[in-house]
Amino acid sequence: MNSTKLYKARRHYLASQMQRGVAIIPTAPERLRNRDAYYPYRFDSYFYYLTGFREPEGVLVVVAETNQSESKSILFCRDKDQTREIWDGFRFGPDVAKETFGFDEAYSISRLDEMMPDLLASQPTLFYALGQDAAWDARVTGWINQVREQVRKGVSAPAKICDSRTLLDEMRVIKSAEEIDVMKNAAAISTEAHRRAMQLTQPGKQEYEIEAELHYIFRRRGAQAPAYTSIVAGGANACVLHYIENNAKLEDGDLLLIDAGCELDGYASDITRTFPVNGKFSPVQKDVYELVLAAQTAAITSVKPGSTWDDPHQAALKVLAQGFIDFGLCQGTVDDVIESEAYKRFYMHRTGHWLGLDVHDAGDYKLHGSWRLLQPGMTLTVEPGCYIRPAENVPPHFWNIGIRIEDDVVVTETGNDILTVAAPKSVAEIEELMR
Repeated sequence: MNSTKLYKARRHYLASQMQRGVAIIPTAPERLRNRDAYYPYRFDSYFYYLTGFREPEGVLVVVAETNQSESKSILFCRDKDQTREIWDGFRFGPDVAKETFGFDEAYSISRLDEMMPDLLASQPTLFYALGQDAAWDARVTGWINQVREQVRKGVSAPAKICDSRTLLDEMRVIKSAEEIDVMKNAAAISTEAHRRAMQLTQPGKQEYEIEAELHYIFRRRGAQAPAYTSIVAGGANACVLHYIENNAKLEDGDLLLIDAGCELDGYASDITRTFPVNGKFSPVQKDVYELVLAAQTAAITSVKPGSTWDDPHQAALKVLAQGFIDFGLCQGTVDDVIESEAYKRFYMHRTGHWLGLDVHDAGDYKLHGSWRLLQPGMTLTVEPGCYIRPAENVPPHFWNIGIRIEDDVVVTETGNDILTVAAPKSVAEIEELMR
C-alpha cells in the first residue's frame, strides 16, 4: 500500500466511524520565536496522520454521509505562489495537493470561512477538538452561528459536538506495518546516537558536547529533529526527571543519564541509557543499575497480547520494591512498600507511555474504568528508574545515583519486539563499548 492509499484509507475509516457529520481538523500554526524569527515548523499529528501533508495553514474537512460512497475529504491549503516560493520554498497548492494526497476536493485556505457554513448546514454532528485552541474555537463557533441564522430557510446547525480525538486516538493507538517500519528506522538512528555518546563520553567534557553528538547523528542519518528536548544529565542532575539545561561538566566517578530520541517522518523514538562517565561502574552503581535492569526485564516480559497496560508497571514495581528493601532504602515487605507507596521516594513515575507520532502518543490507558488490554500493533516505552537524592536516612554511597533504562517496544501476536534492542544496556556491553 503506498502512502496516498494509506492516508485515504484512514480518512475513509474515520468517515465510517463518524456515520454522519463533519470533522474539522486543522494543522498546527507557525509559531513566532522572537521578533520575526519563527520556531522550526512541525505539523499537527492528527492532521498529518490523516493527510501526510506537511505544510502550515492546512485544514482537513471530512464530510461523512450515511451512504459511505457520498462521503468526502476536503483539503484547504495555501495557494500556489511562485513569489513566496522564492522566499519560503515549494508549495503544493490546492490542485497538486488534491492529486498528490488523494483528496476528493481541495481549495484555497482563503475560502475556508466562505465554505464552512455550507458544509456544516443540516449536518447532525460536528467532530472537532473543542478547547484545544481558543482562536479556532471562536472561528468554529462563528460558522455554527452563521448556520443557525438560516433556520427560517429550513437549515439546521449541528446539534452535537463530539471530540474528534476520541475516534482518532483509537485509530492511532494500533500502529500499521508502515508506521512500525518508520519507527524501526527512527529507533536505529537513535540507537546509533546513543552508542556514539557512550564512546565519546569521558570526564571533563560538558553535557552539551554529548548532546551535540546525539543531534549530529540524528541529522546525519536523515532524521528531521529530536523528538523532544534531549536530557543529558550527569551526576546529581540525573535525579531531576526532566533536566534539560545540559550545561554541566561531567565528573569522574559519576553516572550520565541520557534520554534522547529522534523524530523521523513524524514518528518518535525514545531511548534512555545510563552509564559511567569514566567507563567503569562502581560496585554500588552496578548494584543499583542491575536492579533497574532487572525491573525493566520483568516489565518487558509482561508486554504481550492479553496483558493489561498496568502489568508491566506492576512487574517493575515488585522488582524495584524488593531491591529497595535489600538496599535498606525501604522497610517492610514488598506488598507493604507498594501499598504505602514508600517506593515513590526513589521511583516516582510510571513505567511507560504510548509512542508514535507524539513521544507521549495518543490513546487511552483505561477503558470503562479498567486498564486496557495490550493488542498487537500497540507501541510503548518501558522505562523503570531509580533516583536517590541525598538525605540523612540514606547511606552516602547511594547519594546522587540516578538511573533510567528505556526501550521502545511493539506488541506482536506472540509477545513483543524491542525496537531499540541494539542500544547497549548490560553492564558488560556498556563497559566493553566504552573501553
